[in-house]
Amino acid sequence: MADEQKPTRPGEYEVRRPQAKGLREALAPVAGFGVTFSSMFRPTVTEQYPRQKVPTKRRYHGRHQLNRYPDGLEKCIGCELCAWACPADAIYVEGADNADLPDGGHMSPGERYGRVYQINYLRCIFCGLCIEACPTRALTMTNEYELAGPTREGMIWEKQDLLAPLQERMLATPHPMVPGTSDTEYYRGEVSGPVAEQVEWVREHRPDDPTLPPEPTGPPPEVRRVTPTSGRSAGASARKAAR
Repeated sequence: MADEQKPTRPGEYEVRRPQAKGLREALAPVAGFGVTFSSMFRPTVTEQYPRQKVPTKRRYHGRHQLNRYPDGLEKCIGCELCAWACPADAIYVEGADNADLPDGGHMSPGERYGRVYQINYLRCIFCGLCIEACPTRALTMTNEYELAGPTREGMIWEKQDLLAPLQERMLATPHPMVPGTSDTEYYRGEVSGPVAEQVEWVREHRPDDPTLPPEPTGPPPEVRRVTPTSGRSAGASARKAAR
């Protein structure tokens, strides 16, 4: 039966619901407890957190992370698109020019980098819109969900808290881009790691940098050329050398 509508005033209508009759009318007062009664006989599942932590799904929206390129340069270019896309106004970004860095160093490929990057986790709703707005895939979300803290100030994460750790063979910033490349090669994934020119620049400007690879010591190892021989001649040569 369709809902009946009765006009009360010009332009307004009053909706009248059909009345339950018979058995439905008798069970109507307790119908709301149906979900409760159906759940009373199901087994209780209690998660023993934090003693037993259940892994999250792969696409879980957790703590943010600012990623790096394989040579160590930061992917964030300080465009502030993530801050504009955030519906909770939880992200604050300040960009700066790489040209202002001394001696031709770079924090990220191209002209600009993110000098200040803050996320207020008291406001963040973990919607992921900032991830979709990022043009360089600099900002992603991890599976980390333990973000509680004792102070309000500690819930504002700075850039150093969000940056991804340096992996093997990466150089700490600032340092120049790979010679002969532009930001386009970085965006396309054509940079696979630091080159010798970048290592020498960091060694010259920051000789104590812990991300520098160890310097080769001594002459290069001698390369021996082995000519293919038959199994009998090889065994005879080995026995002769043993005598």
